[in-house]
Amino acid sequence: MDRLRIEGQHILRGEVPLSGSKNAALPILISALLCKGKTVFHRVPNLSDIETTCQLLKILGCHVEWAHSTQTCHVDATHLNSIEAPYDLVRTMRASILVLAPLLARHGEAKVSLPGGCAIGTRPVDYHIQVLEALGATFDLEGGYVHGKIKGAFRPAEYTFPFPSVGATETALMAAATANGKSLFKNVAREPEIRALGNFLISLGAKIKGLGSPEIQVQGIPMANLNTKPAAHTIIPDRIEAATYWLAGLITKGSVTTEIAAEDVQSVLDALHLAGAKISHLGNGKIEVSYTGKINPVSVRTEPFPGFPTDVQAQWMALMTQANGAATIAETIFENRFMHVPELQRLGAHLKIRGNRVDVSGVTPLQGATVMATDLRASASLVIAALAAKGETNIRRIYHLDRGYEDLCGKLRLLGAHIIREPESSQ
Repeated sequence: MDRLRIEGQHILRGEVPLSGSKNAALPILISALLCKGKTVFHRVPNLSDIETTCQLLKILGCHVEWAHSTQTCHVDATHLNSIEAPYDLVRTMRASILVLAPLLARHGEAKVSLPGGCAIGTRPVDYHIQVLEALGATFDLEGGYVHGKIKGAFRPAEYTFPFPSVGATETALMAAATANGKSLFKNVAREPEIRALGNFLISLGAKIKGLGSPEIQVQGIPMANLNTKPAAHTIIPDRIEAATYWLAGLITKGSVTTEIAAEDVQSVLDALHLAGAKISHLGNGKIEVSYTGKINPVSVRTEPFPGFPTDVQAQWMALMTQANGAATIAETIFENRFMHVPELQRLGAHLKIRGNRVDVSGVTPLQGATVMATDLRASASLVIAALAAKGETNIRRIYHLDRGYEDLCGKLRLLGAHIIREPESSQ
């Protein structure tokens, strides 16, 4: 098992290339199961969650070729020979539940282990099940597996989500794309990753309207008409990665540039502007975030897109430890997403949990220490805090980072960080 050693208080400056979005790549790769043909994906990030997804696709019968060096992944789902997503794979990644819809569409039956992933909440699969039931599927829960069946094709339906769940909206899109008629989904998730999946399904022949709005209309087409010729798709850049590097630059009193669509990160850019950062749109989609002399305290509340993203909450908390005053971070998406608080406190952060809120007092001098990552974005918050801390910080259990950040050390070193990845046994 590896650890990170970070020597803090080095200013980060420069441009960092973004990888493909993990949260977009996972459902899009899984949706290739709908295709009785070949699909090639570009800008596929080299992450452990992508590796798990490729292994899952292979177990289900796909032929998968993933070239890390070119970020290209070829998927041929012509001959699927299994309906089961086993526990040993699914336990490591909650997105595995997304195979339910395409397996039901292809085989009329699916058996998927209840998923795992980061320990940041219960993450129920109820919404996935409910929307698929509305589309005609039936389910049993047996031995820790969700066992679904459907007679023939999915039927069209109208369904209103109790909460705009990203994963359940993705499930609805994949299922309805093959339904015999027109479906309408209300209170859907509006994240850029939803638009990305919808656009990929459209490229396969699906008819989808309303992407990016609270209502999505899907006109299903027969399975046989999906992807009748080889298809290609490029994964969108990772907006959470962009935000993470901007915050890393700002906390070190530096300046970081990334190439990302501004509308995909507007809530973060608005918060950064209020925090005193200079936001420069340099053309060609490049956005530079620069330190201007101080960091203002800015309270945020996580919300579904276009609100402030929950996946940036932990990183924002680290930044606010260096703000000139008090800020409050409110988490409304997940009920257990403050496990990074005790670890940030080990670095000297002044934090107080109040229910679903954390009060942050700054400016707090941070001091290097040994800390432990608890989930993906918590890991990123510890890295950001360590970059501002005096002395050396050791971050353990960094396998969480490998789930969502491609070549984090290399990219941070490109910006000027003093960071080393090494086996934990190294001295």
